[in-house]
Amino acid sequence: MSLSGFRGEIENALTSIDIEIGGNRPHDITIHDERLFNRLLSTGSLGLGEAYMDGWWDCQALDELIAHALRHRFDQLIKSRIDLFDVIKSRLLNLQTPRRSLVVGQQHYDIGNTLYEKMLDKRMMYSCGYWKNAKNLDQAQEAKLDLVCKKLNLAPGMRVLDIGCGWGGAARFMAENYHVNVVGVTISKEQAEYARVHCQGLPVDIHLMDYRSLVGSFDRIYSLGMFEHVGYKNYATYFHHVRRLLRKDGLFLLHTIANNRSVKGSDPWISRYIFPNSMLPSAKDIATRIEHHFIIEDWHNFGADYDKTLISWFKNFDAHWQELKDTYDNRFYRMWKYYLLTCAGSFRARRNQVWQVVLSPNGVPGGYTSIR
Repeated sequence: MSLSGFRGEIENALTSIDIEIGGNRPHDITIHDERLFNRLLSTGSLGLGEAYMDGWWDCQALDELIAHALRHRFDQLIKSRIDLFDVIKSRLLNLQTPRRSLVVGQQHYDIGNTLYEKMLDKRMMYSCGYWKNAKNLDQAQEAKLDLVCKKLNLAPGMRVLDIGCGWGGAARFMAENYHVNVVGVTISKEQAEYARVHCQGLPVDIHLMDYRSLVGSFDRIYSLGMFEHVGYKNYATYFHHVRRLLRKDGLFLLHTIANNRSVKGSDPWISRYIFPNSMLPSAKDIATRIEHHFIIEDWHNFGADYDKTLISWFKNFDAHWQELKDTYDNRFYRMWKYYLLTCAGSFRARRNQVWQVVLSPNGVPGGYTSIR
């Protein structure tokens, strides 16, 4: 297909879902460089994101543009050879080995704690908030943490494991409010150092290590937004290891972003620029791998709340950009904006979900009481 022919196909497809090139509505597209169409043809979704970073096109409401496009499956039109290559690579290689697991820490989580302090809530929670009764981001994140604690039925003196502890906000909340002892692990050097400082004086131990190196025994285990980095080749190993660490009468809470279908790769742009070697699980992925290890006690979906969380993060990031721009250039600003707002659009379109799954080794005697 010629470049002009491909542009025509794209324009017709966009018009059919009420998005115009050169239109004046917030979700319409403005094109600054006609090479965009050839880039889409050759590199698909990777090229779309890179072209935005390079300033080749703009949209006043990226989040609503993506929501429109995904609801109408526009992404199927720009699949390309590079998308296929990434899927083949993920099938042949284990992209989340212990050595490779450090890459995401270095490329994403270690790019500066100041950035995350300006963007996140006061507890530095980098996972979906719970907005059921919340009016702002701080309230939503605290509600999420309290929800997790109640689902785990925490009691004073329990030994609790946080797999992927981030900057230590959840561990600190649990130690202060539920009087438990927490061990947290992360593959990010910056996160580990920050968490140790901010958890001083509390019964919280932070370790810089891969989850597969963990030993010990715990009353409760939880993981908030880390499972996306495990990879389908390691799902069985992950659940087997969690089961070995959890006492037979314990509970495990898995909080993860999820895909509506089983996949063997991730979006090429996200994988290259935001979360290298990431992969979103499906319900089938989880249910199949927990067989012989766990009983499902509760499965809670509040994926629509991630739309609100991501928009809040972007508003914070945008509001503090003048304080950040001496450290990060304008291409980074466009990259980070594209990341946060396109992800918000994906959750708004219900293409992605957020699940909290409560698991027990042998079943809770008398049954588990679901908490909402």
